[in-house]
Parts: sequence; structure tokens; C-alpha cells
Amino acid sequence: MGFENLTLEVRDGLAQLTLDRPNSANAFNLDLAREFQRAATICAEDSKIRAVLLTGAGRMFSAGGDLKDFSASEDEIAKRVADTAGALHAGIVQFARMNAPVVAAVNGPAAGAGMSLVCMTDIALAAESASFSMAYTAAGLTPDGSSTYFLPRIVGMRRARELMLTNRKLSAAEAHAWGIVERVVPDAELMIEAEVLARALASGPTLAFGATKKLLLASQTAELENQLDAETSAIVSMTATSDGREGVTAFREKRRPNFKGA
Repeated sequence: MGFENLTLEVRDGLAQLTLDRPNSANAFNLDLAREFQRAATICAEDSKIRAVLLTGAGRMFSAGGDLKDFSASEDEIAKRVADTAGALHAGIVQFARMNAPVVAAVNGPAAGAGMSLVCMTDIALAAESASFSMAYTAAGLTPDGSSTYFLPRIVGMRRARELMLTNRKLSAAEAHAWGIVERVVPDAELMIEAEVLARALASGPTLAFGATKKLLLASQTAELENQLDAETSAIVSMTATSDGREGVTAFREKRRPNFKGA
């Protein structure tokens, strides 16, 4: 699909997005950020894509921002960082709001924006060798990549603050205990288990998944009555979908539903 810093493979409703700068720890420079945004647009706009699997090439998930790339243009570092963060954030918004569930397969260290991406995904699996750190303030910078939004909602404000101020590294087991990842698996089994999960989601009710994701995002700031109105609107709209009708019929007929994502 014309990418140089990542790969995007779509097969049978599943899109596998692999950050592919292994010699640079899959760190985000401007080119990778722009390609990430373009990949997100493809995944969001193609109704045939019903789940996304996000991982990294090589032994790292992602080291976050490419500080070497940023510092190479000292006179323009502010613009370089702004452009990179802008493209990355535009991609994150699309992944967070698209119908297709996003599964992370954290194959190694996830630092900075790499850890932020894990927090953005809907479900995350980690290899036993994976580790997690915020890393930003260690370089005199502040967090980005949606971490100040998602991480406190996952681990609570005090734990999020600790991770961001101390930059201490969490093991995969600690990340699981804190709710940052849902499951830790042996390294050799990570991609197998992550693909099984992603394919199971890809066979599910895609529109209902998307509506659920949007309800959860809105719930953080909505008043109770407004959230209940949104829930009513969403569930009523699902009854008009093919999957909604199939789900109700399958329940009545005591059989497994055959969802089409429509």
C-alpha cells in the first residue's frame, strides 16, 4: 500500500499493522507518524476491515518518539515535534473512534508514545518479555500520544502520575496487574493468541462494537442522564442493523449468531 515505515496487511476482515523501523526501535519520526495516520484512515474507512491488530517489527514494540530525528534539526525541533505529534494524534483519534476493535500485540518494550499506543487500543496482549515505561520526563518532555487521557482512566490518577514523573519501568506482569494489558503470554505464542483474539472480534457485530467504543469514550465526561439517553439511542439504532436483528433471532432460536458487520 505504499508504506515504507510500517506494513499494513488486510486479510479476511483483519488488518495487521506492524510498525516497521526495527533498526530505530520502531520509534516515531515524521514519516512513520504520517504513515500511521494514513493507515488509520484506511482502517476507519474500509467497512471490510472489522478488526485491527497492532504490533512492532523486531524485538521492540516501539520506543516512542525518535529523539535522534528530532534533534537532527535543532532550529526546527518545535515544528518537527508538532508535525509528528499532530499526525500521530490524528491517527489515534481514528483508531479510538472507529468501529473495528483494535488489539495490541506488545512484542517487546513499549516506551513513550509506544506505551501510549498500548493504552489507546481496545484490548492488549503482551509477551512475557515486554516492558512499559512513560519515559517522557526523563528527556525533559511531557507525555503525548493520548497517554494523559487513557492512562489515568486505566490505572487511576495517582499511579499515572507516578509513572509519568518517575518513568519507572513496569514488567509485563506488573502491567497486567495494573490493567494496562489484559493478558500476558509466552513470547513465542504472542502473535498466535493475538491473531486468534483479533479474528474472533472480526467475526463479531462491528457496528455494535463501534457504538460501544463511542459510549465508553463519552462516559468519562457525560452527565448520567445524558449518558442514559445516549445508551437508549445506541441500542435502538442497533435493532435496525442486520447484526442486531441476527443477534436477537439467534438468541430466540438458541443458536450461534452469524454476524456480518452490518
